[in-house]
Amino acid sequence: MIDARAIIDPSATIADDVEVGPWSIVGPNVEIGAGTVIGPHVVIKGPTTIGKNNRIFQFASVGEDCQDKKYAGEPTTLVIGDNNTIREGVTIHRGTVQDKGETIIGSHNLFMANAHVAHDCVVGDNVIMANNVAVAGHVHVGDWAILGGFSAVHQFCHIGSHVMCGAGTVVLKDVPDYVMTTGNPAKPHGINAEGLKRRGFSVDALRELRRAYKVIYRQKLTVEQALDALQEMALKTPEVAPLISFLKNSPRGIIR
Repeated sequence: MIDARAIIDPSATIADDVEVGPWSIVGPNVEIGAGTVIGPHVVIKGPTTIGKNNRIFQFASVGEDCQDKKYAGEPTTLVIGDNNTIREGVTIHRGTVQDKGETIIGSHNLFMANAHVAHDCVVGDNVIMANNVAVAGHVHVGDWAILGGFSAVHQFCHIGSHVMCGAGTVVLKDVPDYVMTTGNPAKPHGINAEGLKRRGFSVDALRELRRAYKVIYRQKLTVEQALDALQEMALKTPEVAPLISFLKNSPRGIIR
């Protein structure tokens, strides 16, 4: 049901069962999938594609022009997957031509009140961004990562899968998969063992991931030396392999 007080551009493509609340605005070149519920006072600007069964709460701004001063009105995009919850006051911006021109949000994510996802970010699946998290441009966030309230992530940083950032964490470098971090600047504090247990990681895998963490952070090795040790561990424990890939492809260097 679309409320009579909502403003919908004729070029928007909206599935028949989508709900749009009063005083919301859906602009041109917006596509909204089945089962999505948009509350009152939401602004959605295109080109934006929103998948199925998302819920967007009041005062959210989705698909707006980015805040990058280099942006000159190019037709960049935002793509949002399925089953996301976007709470009050969340802002998610489209991409820039200086990157791939696209901001990408996966599925089953929770963006709590007043969180901000900037241009060209790539957010995986099952991510939680708590209240007032601020993620700068070109950031990549892996699956199952949790960013505590008031955390801030510097542009171009990568946050690995299953990472846990404590409240108020300021991330200035990349955070490898599985790592818990907190502080300003962010410092590592072991692996996210409790989160991994909840997601079905075995006792053996947890033991080896703790060993892998020590290789990276406790043995005073260079990244190249740590990679050599991790390669051997990954032969027996495949859960170590994402750490190897992360270290090889870290654009800013990892937190220490």
